[in-house]
Amino acid sequence: MARSGTWTGIALAGVLCVSLAGCSSTGGKRAEDAREAAAAQGRAAVNTPRWTFAMITHSGDGDTFWDIVQSGAKQAAVKDNINFLYSHDDEAQQQAQLVDAAIDKRVDGIIVTLAKPDAMKAALARARKAGIPVITVNSGSAESKAFGALTHIGQDETIAGEAVGEELNQRGKKKAICVLHEQGNVGHEQRCDGVAKTFAGPVSDLYVTGTSMPDVQSAIEAKLQADPSIDAVVTLGAPYADTAVKAREGAGSKAEIDTFDLNAKVAAGLADDSLGFAVDQQPYLQGYQAVDLLWLYKYNGDVLGGGKPVLTGPQIITKDQADELAEYTERGTR
Repeated sequence: MARSGTWTGIALAGVLCVSLAGCSSTGGKRAEDAREAAAAQGRAAVNTPRWTFAMITHSGDGDTFWDIVQSGAKQAAVKDNINFLYSHDDEAQQQAQLVDAAIDKRVDGIIVTLAKPDAMKAALARARKAGIPVITVNSGSAESKAFGALTHIGQDETIAGEAVGEELNQRGKKKAICVLHEQGNVGHEQRCDGVAKTFAGPVSDLYVTGTSMPDVQSAIEAKLQADPSIDAVVTLGAPYADTAVKAREGAGSKAEIDTFDLNAKVAAGLADDSLGFAVDQQPYLQGYQAVDLLWLYKYNGDVLGGGKPVLTGPQIITKDQADELAEYTERGTR
């Protein structure tokens, strides 16, 4: 208990580090190390070697969800004296090449998403052959163990979808659409399948071009105009919720907009009733735990989960919780 002040200071410093250019601006490795040391009040919380961990995700540009994941990972990296590298590509083959690049750099650990697992299988096999421990995060829980990862951190997407269907039932909804913004993403398919499994009414999938918000808005708007009986729209990512609200307004619809994931705009939408509910999978925790568990494995041979995924969600967030979460969403940690 006597350490609580120190841990609080480290945590606050890490959040400041995230707000100041994400601890990854230019200036070379020495400047990078100096910034991270300053963020940790001059020292890390451990005296283990300065290992290098690489996180490679399937994120596209400008996705705020992954900013939150990185915030958690960077915070844990400061605490654990880790040199943290981040890269991403929403094209599966390019993401696999980024994993190969991390292997060539002889990193000490890899954190990777498996949104399109078939394209990543060979890259993870190479990491395993090179003796580099891997943790999967966010997507790919079903393939993680088979691909040789130590553990998977995230939510079970089918269970999360089922929770959405049950919540829609409780709200008396009769007909829903599930908006998929990234074709081929198995996690997204599992979410919508889960909704359809537990929702008492019909659910139709709406595929949209997630890289173009105007296209997303027009597709949702056209669907709502064509079928006024739709009373629930489920989006699969926080940035798409606000676009769905605009589409509802354009269509003159009264459908409730609900979403997976949380950010400041979603929290505000819950508070002002423009959104019904959100499903939080705690991306900050995914990033933080991934780095921390890799460190624990390197330091002490620890593996969490007993061969099962370490679940960070789902948690249904409604207007009742919006105010208390606003502080965290504003600082970029929820």
